Amino acid sequence: MNGGGKAVGIDIGGTKTAVATVNGTGDIVREATIPTESERGFASGISRITETIARVLEESGWSAPELQGIGIGCAGPVDPVRGTILNPYTLPGWMNADIVTPLREAFGCPVVLENDADMALLGECRAGAGRGFDPVVMLTFGTGIGGAALVKGAILRGVAGEHPELGHVPVDPRGPRCYCGTNGCFESLASGSALAARGNVKEAVSAMGAATWTIVHALLPERIILGGGVMDGHYGAFAAAAAEAIARARLVPVGRVTVARAQLGNRAGLAGAASAVMDRQTEE
Repeated sequence: MNGGGKAVGIDIGGTKTAVATVNGTGDIVREATIPTESERGFASGISRITETIARVLEESGWSAPELQGIGIGCAGPVDPVRGTILNPYTLPGWMNADIVTPLREAFGCPVVLENDADMALLGECRAGAGRGFDPVVMLTFGTGIGGAALVKGAILRGVAGEHPELGHVPVDPRGPRCYCGTNGCFESLASGSALAARGNVKEAVSAMGAATWTIVHALLPERIILGGGVMDGHYGAFAAAAAEAIARARLVPVGRVTVARAQLGNRAGLAGAASAVMDRQTEE
């Protein structure tokens, strides 16, 4: 990010949505949080998001023409090319919702949509636990489990630019059925929703170890970052399970693979979203 930039970052989760003005050095100037309430429908959601953007702009003393753009991180899956939200699971009522067009028209600036885990990873790699490391994998534990990877300074993407779903790697075939289509995926056992429903922390910690084994052997990151609200009470146990899995690996060079807690907290996604839109404008 350049020192003179101005952008809005938005972080949309299943429970709440945060909106912030972010300057060119990555500092949050003003921030506001509203309930997502996706069940009220997308029209209600986009109206409230638009109002919140206008409010934080006014509180920051900024005007829409000054913005380099608006960056949005949203619980996946999303289609960054079309600018649409595809998630009927944690955002019921927002299926195939075009969030980019109405915000672009309302504020007259570029709008970028990405998976929220990608945006959080960008934020941590800019100014948090991922700074100076590459490759990096970040896992965010909230309503679901988001996952993202950065390789050679860029977000790792799959076919057609899609986002890999690390939260849905299988860890226990005897586990509960998940909406993703398999039994015992990582999210179904270790997300905040799973902990609330099943109440078995030992089971979630075991899932963390199994998922780490897969991630290390498939991606071999230099650092694995653990973030999200679940880590407020369980980081120590989850990090220990990940470290133990890494220590057992024999077929890959794991001596430099480290585990760390996210440093930016809930602001990682906001900082990353603003960074993404500023960087895209600089590249163009």
